[in-house]
Amino acid sequence: MKSPPFLSPCLSWKRVVGVFFLPFVLSAFAPRFKQEENLMRGRAHPPQPRFNWSHLTPLELKNRSVGLGTASTGRGKPHFTLEGHKFLIFGGSIHYFRVPREYWRDRLLKLKACGFNTVTTYVPWNLHEPERGKFDFSGNLDLEAFVLMAAEIGLWVILRPGPYICSEMDLGGLPSWLLRDPRLLLRTTNKGFTEAVEKYFDHLIPRVIPLQYRQGGPVIAVQVENEYGSFNKDKTYMPYLHKALLGRGIVELLLTSDGEKNVLSGHTKGVLAAINLQKVHTNTFSQLREVQRDKPLLVMEYWVGWFDRWGDKHHVKDAKEVERAVSEFIKYEISFNVYMFHGGTNFGFMNGATYFGKHTGIVTSYDYDAVLTEAGDYTEKYFKLQKLFESVSATPLPQVPKLTPKAVYPPMRPSLYLPLWDALSYLNEPVRSHQPVNMENLPINNGSGQSYGLVLYEKSICSGGRLCAHAHDMAQVFLDETMIGILNENNKDLHIPELRDCRYLRILVENQGRVNFSWQIQNEQKGITGSVSINNSSLEGFTIYSLEMKMSFFERLRSATWKPVPESHRGPAFYRGTLKAGPSPKDTFLSLLNWNYGFVFINGRNLGRYWNIGPQKTLYLPGVWLHPEDNEVILFEKMLSGSDIKSTDKPML
Repeated sequence: MKSPPFLSPCLSWKRVVGVFFLPFVLSAFAPRFKQEENLMRGRAHPPQPRFNWSHLTPLELKNRSVGLGTASTGRGKPHFTLEGHKFLIFGGSIHYFRVPREYWRDRLLKLKACGFNTVTTYVPWNLHEPERGKFDFSGNLDLEAFVLMAAEIGLWVILRPGPYICSEMDLGGLPSWLLRDPRLLLRTTNKGFTEAVEKYFDHLIPRVIPLQYRQGGPVIAVQVENEYGSFNKDKTYMPYLHKALLGRGIVELLLTSDGEKNVLSGHTKGVLAAINLQKVHTNTFSQLREVQRDKPLLVMEYWVGWFDRWGDKHHVKDAKEVERAVSEFIKYEISFNVYMFHGGTNFGFMNGATYFGKHTGIVTSYDYDAVLTEAGDYTEKYFKLQKLFESVSATPLPQVPKLTPKAVYPPMRPSLYLPLWDALSYLNEPVRSHQPVNMENLPINNGSGQSYGLVLYEKSICSGGRLCAHAHDMAQVFLDETMIGILNENNKDLHIPELRDCRYLRILVENQGRVNFSWQIQNEQKGITGSVSINNSSLEGFTIYSLEMKMSFFERLRSATWKPVPESHRGPAFYRGTLKAGPSPKDTFLSLLNWNYGFVFINGRNLGRYWNIGPQKTLYLPGVWLHPEDNEVILFEKMLSGSDIKSTDKPML
């Protein structure tokens, strides 16, 4: 019988040699191949190594010269180093601007106690420069205080200063006053945009310089922009930002962050590429290796949950799936950042929106089904990750902080109300304009326009017909004080009945959140954009009221003549009541199940939007924002009054 081919004498010596050397040849590739195979199949193996980074903390590491770097063992397994020591990034995201300042320490201590060694945070341009040239780094926006607190607790920091950050924020964190100039192109090297970025960076980066690792601070890396690979409008934009950061004194490791399919288009020479992902599979890291085969793997965003949108379902992710993925990262020495460790809240008008054929606003809660809840409570994910990190740590983890106490307060029923029309005289002076002016181009706020809230357009008309107007995002149309219809992106006209007398046409337009992702950000002007016509005849001569809902407005509103609340009131109105918190206020959640749509203000602070379409049914109320005993509660209800306002010690998301 003829010998099988693999026993052929002329080939046997090659095969013998090949078999002998095969283990050595494959040893360099085995971790990568096996890693992808196991990640794809979802196998979780208990990690073998035990890490000891007790000497690699901001408090212990005093002599600094190298910072976060990369190195390779020569066997195909690159890794991070910190001051020359092998280092893995166990990161978790907390956004200081989404968490009451009084709770920063609690959330950071819980991050450390879980076993993380790094906190990552975005820096929101729109909040720090609300008006062009007017900067705010105070109170809840004190970036430096947050970073230094992280260092004090023993955490390293990765900063993500944008200028664009996405983060499900209004316009992706870009200030709305950029939309005033139709020639300005966002996220490009367009002159108008780069001039604004330069001035922002001139103010921001000097604050960051002393926080860097080599200056004795905790910042070990800085991200250049965010997910530009999916935008990719200007090949010179990312190199421009890279140079802008280096030129202002950023000396720590620079990195980019993109979805796994956009790494190639987002790659910037001289910058470490990282990826964002929801789950791992066979080809997860293939594009990343194409651009940097000799660099360690970094998952900049491992999404342990997801955000919610109005009218959609509440998103959750199984804790075992999160545990399994993070276990694989550790086993194969892949650095990672959990997004989010603690999501927090889109207080006020912070929320962004999505646009996939339809504009849909992000809900007020940014709970994200994260490792810590919106109110900072522990979850199953927390304890699973803590147990996992403990199993690979050579030193004991810190003690877990106590839970923040919650309370249920007596139900309250607003006793006074003020129709919107009675409140107009307490707003700032209205704008008189020949044509409607969109929110961003109103001549207010030192030439920066209006960023958030609502705009009321008022005009006397003496005949009815077909009303046409482009209103973003949602407009209620009134004749005097009676609502006759709704305008939005899908409904741009409505019928006005014939009039016997002249009446006030009033169009109340709400910004429900600017889109935070995709090229759509360029077209996110709010209010009425364009002309308003009846029967194709343009209307002229508008009085325009800006309803920004700032705290100063509510201070003025206290002197208004409020009326007793009727049994039912239809239309936009303010409702005032008192929350009795007792001598020691605690966190709670407000339930507005029989109200319809609006905003809640506690002692002048905007808690955010409520809406009966869900999924969110409660609003988080931090106890640190309450006074002992009596607290003023004002609802701005747009549609129809409800009855009482209840509180609960558990959220309904």
